Amino acid sequence: QVQLVESGGGLVQAGGSLRLSCAASGSIFSINHMGWYRQAPGKQRELVAVITSGGNTNYADSVKGRFTISRDNAKNTAFLQMNSLKPEDTAVYYCNALISAKIGMYVYWGQGTQVTVSS
Repeated sequence: QVQLVESGGGLVQAGGSLRLSCAASGSIFSINHMGWYRQAPGKQRELVAVITSGGNTNYADSVKGRFTISRDNAKNTAFLQMNSLKPEDTAVYYCNALISAKIGMYVYWGQGTQVTVSS
């Protein structure tokens, strides 16, 4: 059984920073891409950032220059460093990963972590 567990969300003032973590566990052979998505109330889930197993990254235009995605392959963990946070960054943030495991290759999602940015 494979699980993604996020942590690090919370309440922060505009201009502040938060660091999200996403740890994958279970009978994992390898992890391809890992990414962060977010969903604000009344809006569709959107891609925030993604990182490949080789370290290539891609960001939504709205977070470029403010957010940094990274990963520790040895620990099967991805991170999202969020700086200069804005109220419009308020959302539930979800971790996503394409994982090859004992049962096959599937896309997995975490349970989500709330990020709230006050003005």
